[in-house]
Amino acid sequence: MRAFYQQVDLKVDKGIFLQSQEKIFIFIGPPGAGKGSLSHLCIQEFGWKQLSTGNLCRKHISKKTAVGKKMDFAIKSGKLIADELITQMIIEWFLDFSVNGRTIILDGYPRTIGQARFFDDFFKKKFATSQLQVIKFLIPDNKVIKRLCYRYVCQNSDCQAIYSLKPASLNQEKKLHICNYCSSKVGRRSDDKEQTIYDRLKTYYKFETELLNFYQNRGQLVKKINADKPLNDVFEDFKQLVHKIYD
Repeated sequence: MRAFYQQVDLKVDKGIFLQSQEKIFIFIGPPGAGKGSLSHLCIQEFGWKQLSTGNLCRKHISKKTAVGKKMDFAIKSGKLIADELITQMIIEWFLDFSVNGRTIILDGYPRTIGQARFFDDFFKKKFATSQLQVIKFLIPDNKVIKRLCYRYVCQNSDCQAIYSLKPASLNQEKKLHICNYCSSKVGRRSDDKEQTIYDRLKTYYKFETELLNFYQNRGQLVKKINADKPLNDVFEDFKQLVHKIYD
């Protein structure tokens, strides 16, 4: 692991991506915008850490933890998972994970203004000297639907790498049905169906404007990135954005 970080450090200009002060990036965008794929590149290239709410929820549910059982019950009852429960899971993750100067990406959290308020209070107490950045992913709904209809995901709850039936769309190659990173099976998510995707987008947009206004009203500048590009191009744009923020 040490050799990996040394190798990454050699590739990073001015050390912007590996600094001692904690940084937290909040990725805001609809499902299928590429938040997870961009996060995965940041993990590989810079040694950052991703906290994906969706992945963490599925992991808790599959392992039948106390939080996971409550989430599973809510989902099977046709209810949204309560903001307090989601935030409890996120805060427990932060308390268990030693940040030690690493940059963390919040992928899919906060999703509502209630979650944002809970996390804002926690953030100010635990990361008083840290830097928070909010990134909004811009992509048309028709592109999101197309991506999700082609999406395949690693079934390992500790990996969950993302692939596509059209490799060029995510600029990834994969062995048929096998994850390149952990050799686990790759399959479809049950909610990556067209009608379900429409419902998920409707739910997402119900909260998006209110969430963005929450940060803007607190003086937090929301940066925007065009996610309607090949992944490598989005990654290059993101690196340029980070350089502008921390230069």
